[in-house]
Amino acid sequence: MPAVPPAPPVPPPAPDLLEFDADLSGPELDLTQWIPHYLPQWSSRERTRARYDVADGVLRLRVDADQPSWSAEYDGTTQVSNLQTAVRSGPVGSEAGQHPFRDGLVVREAQGDRRLFTPQFGRVEIVAAIDGIDEHAMAALWMIGLEEEPEQSAEICVFEVFGRDIADDGSALVGMGVHPFRDPTITDDFEQVRVHDDVREPHTYTVDWRPDEVVFSIDGLVRKRVAQSPQYPMQLMLDVFAFPPEPPATASYPQSFAVHAVRGYRAA
Repeated sequence: MPAVPPAPPVPPPAPDLLEFDADLSGPELDLTQWIPHYLPQWSSRERTRARYDVADGVLRLRVDADQPSWSAEYDGTTQVSNLQTAVRSGPVGSEAGQHPFRDGLVVREAQGDRRLFTPQFGRVEIVAAIDGIDEHAMAALWMIGLEEEPEQSAEICVFEVFGRDIADDGSALVGMGVHPFRDPTITDDFEQVRVHDDVREPHTYTVDWRPDEVVFSIDGLVRKRVAQSPQYPMQLMLDVFAFPPEPPATASYPQSFAVHAVRGYRAA
């Protein structure tokens, strides 16, 4: 059987299509680009506040040992530092909030409607080095619908890497694909692809989101295609999760990874 030729590289986008370019010059995060909280409607802005350092063109997003669980009520001991590009919810006590990740969620702190970067189609890319997580943590960039209607809730996962899936040589399984949540037009299509390069070094993870498909690439090479596409605006979710183990097991803190760039390009 003849060898299957490698997929051609994805061509770079035209520079004039750039509409989001994360300012990582430091020493502060640009709060006109990012909201430094994780789904605060299901908890509070104070409890979901992200921890990070930014300087010299690198953002290090981190979870510290003393960081509280972001929502003990709904997600147990999970700790998160997350930056997102929009937020909205209904009033306290309602069920109207973005990314209802489980049944029974109720808004605990109402969030005003803020939209900093909410593309519909185009390219999103991140240059990241997943260099500071252990088997009890995960680093990721994903996109979720704004949910102006409950059905507008699908997720596009640009990449996710669990520390447990990073080998001693830095090769890893990298998750990518789409999840429907409450979108009846989307079928779950997600997989972990094997990356033989060292993910602890900077690599470019890219999604090309088109009206009829979503294409996932690493360092310009296509790794997955999904023949379906959410048809509404979405926002970015950049985060590191920590999942504290049951004693006497322990995790290493801080759990962190380095982000060298995040860019968004409008569709041509």
